Amino acid sequence: MATALRAPSTVAQALQHALTAGLERLDAQRIVGGVLGRSRTWLLAHDTDALSEADAQRIAALVARRAAGEPLAYLHGDQEFFGLNLRVTPDVLIPRPDTETLVNWALDLLPSDRPCRVADLGTGSGAIALAIASQRPLADVTAVDVSDTALAVAHSNAQALGLAQVRFAAGSWLAPLTGQRFDLIVSNPPYIAEGDPHLPALRFEPITALTAGRDGLSDLRQIVAQAGGHIHGNGHLLLEHGYDQAEAVAQLLRDAGFTDVSTRFDFGGQPRCTGGRWRG
Repeated sequence: MATALRAPSTVAQALQHALTAGLERLDAQRIVGGVLGRSRTWLLAHDTDALSEADAQRIAALVARRAAGEPLAYLHGDQEFFGLNLRVTPDVLIPRPDTETLVNWALDLLPSDRPCRVADLGTGSGAIALAIASQRPLADVTAVDVSDTALAVAHSNAQALGLAQVRFAAGSWLAPLTGQRFDLIVSNPPYIAEGDPHLPALRFEPITALTAGRDGLSDLRQIVAQAGGHIHGNGHLLLEHGYDQAEAVAQLLRDAGFTDVSTRFDFGGQPRCTGGRWRG
């Protein structure tokens, strides 16, 4: 029978404790450094320093959670995205670097010298809305989410970053935006098919923010079908999707009346975002 790992008593023991539990060295350093409020360089120079009992127990608990597969972002409670430090909780998805593709495309379309209106549907932590607002201070950005707990996280991030121009609306997709039109609508909706074999690896993140029907397209269909009534003429709709969904999303856009439909690729070279212009 396996013996439980004892709480470490020095910095070096804490790092070794994490490695013995199966963590990668960088994760071990981030956990120990996070608890102690110290840099990786400091850890190397103070490996013989003693730990308090409270710090040792906290490190051991975090190591156990990470060894069980819990994402490091949830352990630390924050994640960097587009140069912003965002608070994250298990109520929201962890922002991914690939989603910066969507933000960069949005910034290419938005003017920097005059006001414009942007809606971010399914905002989660607020990552997309806040990244856009940080780069386009004249933009009036509305962030929508059906989850009140997710909106609370996003609102706290907006306050912490001083991005007061971002508004928040509770509801499903475009439902809370009745009568409003925007120059740009962006969304990173759920797009994983129910039963997808990759889902167990994402078990710590909210399932409702991940899956969308048997083919993963149900939320994307709903957004595309409703978006035209909320976009100014020549405005755009940009959508993040799975690596194998670009053509399906492009066809949804064309069928709904969008033109100039195109796809952008993420940092790994995968088709990640598809969008179009509204001519209505």
